[in-house]
Amino acid sequence: QVQLVESGGGSVQVGGSPRLSCAHSRWSYPYYCMAWFRQSPGKEREGIAAIDSDGRTTYADAVMGRFTITKDKAANVLYLQMNNLKPEDTGMYFCAAGVGTVVAAHIRLQAFFYNHWGQGTQVTVS
Repeated sequence: QVQLVESGGGSVQVGGSPRLSCAHSRWSYPYYCMAWFRQSPGKEREGIAAIDSDGRTTYADAVMGRFTITKDKAANVLYLQMNNLKPEDTGMYFCAAGVGTVVAAHIRLQAFFYNHWGQGTQVTVS
């Protein structure tokens, strides 16, 4: 059973730089991809950053150059460093994992690929 628990959200000022964390249960899958999604008020859930088991990263245009996704394999924690936050970054941020298979780059930000989700952490930028 894969479990994901996000933390690090809260109220942040415009221009702030918080870091989100996603602690996950240990697994033995050699291939996987993990990602951060967000759902802003009135919008659909969107993939914003992903990292696969080989360390390859993918970013949505909206966060490119401002957000960085990393993974501490030893500690089983996924991070999202967010810089220069804007009001439009407000939303619920979800951690997701798709395990057991290699994923093509154009799929990494697609929600349908991920079969494990955290409960989310709210980020409010004002």
